[in-house]
Amino acid sequence: MNISAKDVRFDEFNMWVTLSDARTLGVPLAWFPRLMHATPEQRAHFELSARGIHWDDLDEDISVDGLLAGRGDVTHQPHQAA
Repeated sequence: MNISAKDVRFDEFNMWVTLSDARTLGVPLAWFPRLMHATPEQRAHFELSARGIHWDDLDEDISVDGLLAGRGDVTHQPHQAA
């Protein structure tokens, strides 16, 4: 079964993704710094595909598989303490 995103919405702290199997995922915007720092207008300008969500203006791509696996932005590695 191929699960895709059907809708995306935001509140102050979270991104909410409605999936094709009727689930809704809530993920913290802190997981995706580009989205966290974007304007509401920039966040609203996304494209849905069979595999995920794309924001051309923000150069951000989020896969549904990654969301289901609990992965945030893998391009920004957190700093590790010594």
